[in-house]
Amino acid sequence: MKTTINWEGKMAFGSVTPSGHELKMDAAPEVGGENSGPRPTELLLNAVAGCTGIDIISILHKMRLEPTGFKMDVEGERADEHPKKFTKVHIHYSLEGELPEDKVVRAIKLSKDTYCSVSHSLSAEISVSYSINGKKGEQSI
Repeated sequence: MKTTINWEGKMAFGSVTPSGHELKMDAAPEVGGENSGPRPTELLLNAVAGCTGIDIISILHKMRLEPTGFKMDVEGERADEHPKKFTKVHIHYSLEGELPEDKVVRAIKLSKDTYCSVSHSLSAEISVSYSINGKKGEQSI
C-alpha cells in the first residue's frame, strides 16, 4: 500500500487514499492550523474502530447473524509527554438484534486478538466491553 500526502499550507495536509477517497488533515488554530480537517490522532482512533467494526460485522454475517444496530464508543488515553502516543484504547461495542451473547463475544475476540490490523499496529493496551440490546455484556473479553 502506498500513498502521497501533500502539504496544503499552514498545518493542513491532504491526500487521495489508495482506494480513491480524498482525505484532509489539519491542526487546531492554537498550534497554527485552521481546523479544516480532523487531527491525525482522531483519524487513528476512528481507524481502530472502523477496522474492528468491519471485522465484527463480517464475522457475524458468516455466523448468519444480522445486527439491527451497531455503534462503538471509543476512548483513547494518551501519554502526557511527547510523542504523546496512545497508551490505552477502550472500545465499547453496542449491538442490537437477535444476537446470542456467546457469538458476539466470539466475533469481538476474533477481531481483537486476530484480525484487526489497525489495532495490532498500535502499541496501546486495547480493552473492550459490549452491550447487546442495551444490556451490559457479562462475559469478559
